[in-house]
Amino acid sequence: MSKSFDVVVIGGGPGGYIAAIRAAQLGFNTACIDEWRNEKGGPAPGGTCTNVGCIPSKALLQSSEHFEHAGHAFADHGIGLKDLSIDIGKMLGRKNAVVKQNNDGILYLFKKNKVSFFHGRGSFVKAAEGGYEIKVAGAAEESIIAKHVIVATGSNPRALPGAPFDEELILSNDGALRIPAVPKKLGLIGAGVIGLEMGSVWRRLGAEVVVLEALPTFLGAVDEQIAKEAQKAFNKQGLKVELGVKISEVKTGKKGVTVSYANAKGEAQTLEVEKLIVSIGRVANTIGLNPEAVGLKLDERGAVVVDDDCKTNLPNVWAIGDVVRGPMLAHKAEEEGVAVAERIAGQHGHVNFNTIPWVIYTSPEIAWVGQTEQQLKAAGREYKAGTFPFLANGRARALGDTTGMVKFLADAKTDEILGVHIVGPMASELISEAVVAMEFKASAEDIARICHAHPSLSEATKEAALAVDKRTLNF
Repeated sequence: MSKSFDVVVIGGGPGGYIAAIRAAQLGFNTACIDEWRNEKGGPAPGGTCTNVGCIPSKALLQSSEHFEHAGHAFADHGIGLKDLSIDIGKMLGRKNAVVKQNNDGILYLFKKNKVSFFHGRGSFVKAAEGGYEIKVAGAAEESIIAKHVIVATGSNPRALPGAPFDEELILSNDGALRIPAVPKKLGLIGAGVIGLEMGSVWRRLGAEVVVLEALPTFLGAVDEQIAKEAQKAFNKQGLKVELGVKISEVKTGKKGVTVSYANAKGEAQTLEVEKLIVSIGRVANTIGLNPEAVGLKLDERGAVVVDDDCKTNLPNVWAIGDVVRGPMLAHKAEEEGVAVAERIAGQHGHVNFNTIPWVIYTSPEIAWVGQTEQQLKAAGREYKAGTFPFLANGRARALGDTTGMVKFLADAKTDEILGVHIVGPMASELISEAVVAMEFKASAEDIARICHAHPSLSEATKEAALAVDKRTLNF
């Protein structure tokens, strides 16, 4: 006889495992199905984020940043090193250990919260008495019954037409995280988050990195002033970014990969590299979900169709995270997971898309929340802007990293904060203050009046808020 659950979550990534834990906390008999496997074939919950995304990429970014600091910045601190070297195998081993810690942590949380875990691929079988029959294809196939189903199957990397991933020469984010040796020349197609982060890792370790981007502008989703500041920093570092390109052909050979393309002027160009990372976006993952068995509606892109509350076209079937509309961000998926679990419990779960922060973990880091200046101009909204450079921040000087700025955008009449944009040291941490402020409908004056610790990078946030009213104190 099939086991029955109040809530079954298909997918154990950031959205899925958080949804399962919250549902269990609310008193539901909950199960989570996830098929990720570690090198030994055991369970590795956490999805793309934990296994081949957010977590391992940050581990490599940290390692490569240490290496670059040791080779370039330590001398300014009076620290001398001889025969600096990098052990890529050990660096990758540390990255794998960090991933495993997160995998094991999720399994512990399932046990702590009494979430039943099934290791395998979950798929719909049919509508059944009491809900839906879900098949788990793992070491042994079994079926379970779910009153409520939360689809949290995530996304997969998009491949270039005619150039599938082989994870040896043409790499997705997966292969990019386990290159066994520093390539002399590395190519990237796509100057988005993944492209810039992976490009930064291997550039720091000694690779010549060339990034090809189809769009005519650099980081088009970022505030234009911030994007230009970031591009200047990347150019100075030697990260080559070519905009407005059109890829015509990608060929692999014994020596690597050859990319044929037209540059922004329409001139034919050829790029020869040892490895090519392709990061041109991601697509919703519904492979093997068998949505047609129950009539679950997908859109033209293969994503699950949901309303504002993450409800699908089927009763008691929900979907969250990368497999639905909205930004493909781990923390967006987490918030939707919590909200859906609470909605199932009759509560009023809420996700505010306008205050979801974005971060690019390059050096300098780039983070933002809310609207950009170009969006406000396009909407015809009257606004005030204030900026403050890290060059004038005492803590940034002490750190030896004064690149970038903090930028505030506020309503011209009410002073309500409409957007905050940061490029510079620890932007990923600094942006949270802006998220809190915007959630509480704070004004720029509110931030300007709050006492910030000295010396701290957060003082740049206060000063940028002061700059909205043209009264900075340290610049």
